[in-house]
Amino acid sequence: VENTEGGGGADEEEVTVDDDDDGVFEVVQPNEQWQTLRPGQAVPAGSHVRLNLQTGEREVRLGEEQLKYWTQNGHSVVAGKRKRAAPPQPLLCLQDSAPSEFRPLDELKKDMAELDLLVETDVQIMRRLLDQFNSSNSTAEQKLSILQELEYLVHQVDNAQTLCAMGGLSFILQGLNSSDVRLQENSALVLGSAVASNPVVQVQAVEGGALQTLLTTLATTQPLNVKKKVLFALACLLRHFPYAQRHFLSHGGLQILSELFRADTGGILQTRIVTMLYDMISEKVGLYPVQDPAHAERLRQYSQVSLQEELMEEGWCSLVPQLLQSAEHDYREKALRALLAMTPVCLDQYRSDDALLGSLLALRLQYSELIQSEMILGEETSYFTEMVELIDSLQVKVK
Repeated sequence: VENTEGGGGADEEEVTVDDDDDGVFEVVQPNEQWQTLRPGQAVPAGSHVRLNLQTGEREVRLGEEQLKYWTQNGHSVVAGKRKRAAPPQPLLCLQDSAPSEFRPLDELKKDMAELDLLVETDVQIMRRLLDQFNSSNSTAEQKLSILQELEYLVHQVDNAQTLCAMGGLSFILQGLNSSDVRLQENSALVLGSAVASNPVVQVQAVEGGALQTLLTTLATTQPLNVKKKVLFALACLLRHFPYAQRHFLSHGGLQILSELFRADTGGILQTRIVTMLYDMISEKVGLYPVQDPAHAERLRQYSQVSLQEELMEEGWCSLVPQLLQSAEHDYREKALRALLAMTPVCLDQYRSDDALLGSLLALRLQYSELIQSEMILGEETSYFTEMVELIDSLQVKVK
């Protein structure tokens, strides 16, 4: 509930009450499991709220401090063995519909100490989770739950680096090699989240064999969901990391992706692959001269990545245009941007590709008609206008 009396804020998303509701709303009491948050519902301060990108719904569960420990019959219960019970009184920040009062963290810690509650740090939590994951008594369900908790923690840069220092990377790679599809998916998700925008972890991941493991997984028969998560992890590992990109090329990464591209009939994997290639090309050609002591080193490393030349050799100049045949606007957009980025090495093939030239003419006509239709209806046309601009730019280069 939005605090109108100047109290300290929480890290989680605030839940406010619409003015038209006259302050009357249903308060959801979250627990340790994610549950759907319906419109008009509010949650106690300190709860963790997220947007589920798969369902489009908001979900809520207990905040990190609340989730670590609950009390039962006046005794402390270790996180991971908690049972559903009312949270300790110091954590109850919402009283009916009255504005909530936030208390200083030091005061809360003092109250929790008096209640004989032990507060675990993230480091202690990760150590406990790794010990449980490595235990021979852990079931597949328990390991799945551990991976989901780790994925949440490693979004913080320091936590990801600490997890690697603890040897957690080897456990994640073991999960990728598991015969359980769910463990494979979640291990790839943890790896991708850990290396994303985290150079220290990227280096340790490559040196630990993560790149080879990801490519091997993509090269073998795997369910679609596994390949999607593995592509996510691979894209995060390669992004802004020329050292990894060079090893990706030397290990036949483009060939593996081309086989995956040809085998994908739905366009889901094709779009992810093309987007990843576009990002790699763009970050290399976008290295403008800057007053940065490390810039010369970046230029040197990227000069060793012969990405565009190998794209042409592996046939990507003719593969990427196939994505224009998709009925999805987003897929077409990704293809157009990649085609523009690949123009320096693919121009001659573009000019002789009658199917590509025909697709560009047809798409420009279609989007021009969509712009006219949206204008008549008074709808926003900026997206379709941008698509026409991309097509025009590519046509100008091809002429």
